Amino acid sequence: MSESSSPIFTWERRVEFSETDAAGIAHFSSFFLYMEQAEHALFRHCGWTIFPFRSEGASSESAAVSWPRVHCSCDFKSPAFFEDQLSVDLSIERLGNTSITYRHLIRRDGTILAIGRVTTVCSRIDPQTHQMTACPIPERIRDRFQAEHP
Repeated sequence: MSESSSPIFTWERRVEFSETDAAGIAHFSSFFLYMEQAEHALFRHCGWTIFPFRSEGASSESAAVSWPRVHCSCDFKSPAFFEDQLSVDLSIERLGNTSITYRHLIRRDGTILAIGRVTTVCSRIDPQTHQMTACPIPERIRDRFQAEHP
């Protein structure tokens, strides 16, 4: 999959008081939370869960899959403030065999506040040792992401 900035999903949320400093400005760490929440919302939108261990009827293929982050970055352009309505445009920057790099464009109306990237690796967890090993992205996920954004 080639690099692109066309979003496959947009998620909206409001800046909460607990995410801000005394001046009402969203703390930089909150943007990482927004990116992860947008990814989880994308999975729910597709009918999946990011953490199938607790899901009823999780298939054996998905039951042992986890998505640890191996890289996160965020370039900040403008502050977000308490009660701002934010939109997080999520796109797939790279879809590898075992990893996905998401690009997040965080904005308030037409103002870009931040551009973030998160790389996550599809991993299997050994139930005995709890060790994680990279594994191919499940076909249903790969097929959906390729269909929505070839």
